[in-house]
Amino acid sequence: LIADIKIRDLVSKKLGFRAGVASVVIERSTGQLIVTINTSKPGVVIGRGGVGVEALKKDLKKLTGEEFKLNIEEVKSPEAHAQLIAENVASQLERRMAFRRVIKGTVDNAIKSGVLGAKITVSGRLNGAEMARRESASQGSIPLHTIKANIQYGTARAQTTYGIIGVKVWVYKG
Repeated sequence: LIADIKIRDLVSKKLGFRAGVASVVIERSTGQLIVTINTSKPGVVIGRGGVGVEALKKDLKKLTGEEFKLNIEEVKSPEAHAQLIAENVASQLERRMAFRRVIKGTVDNAIKSGVLGAKITVSGRLNGAEMARRESASQGSIPLHTIKANIQYGTARAQTTYGIIGVKVWVYKG
């Protein structure tokens, strides 16, 4: 479990926001480790001529010390994936865009991409206000009490000059 957390941290540090990493899936079978990276930009992860993948493999080999297989899969619709939406909103907030416009526009884009419901909450010193507060925008339905509902959850942090603004995203896919 600790090794899995270290692998996820290494992948997120190496690739960061620019690669659009949605999730890192780690599967363990007898003597083999399978690491699958779901990303919206596989070209950035792979690099020119596979340079990025080779560097990542070398670092993972050094970290784990065991045999593993690295798969890179493309996320077909990044505007319908909760973690990618959260990172996108956080990067826009870091670029000093108006938070209300950002969250409302992003929720609209998510609904247009075919999800049944979306909710985004931003909290912290919004617009540099003295008092921290929480604002949210939602469209469609997000049945949080229904266990079998397919709801994705994503979080991100926006580092602004006033402090950190937290971003939470819920996406209901049916």
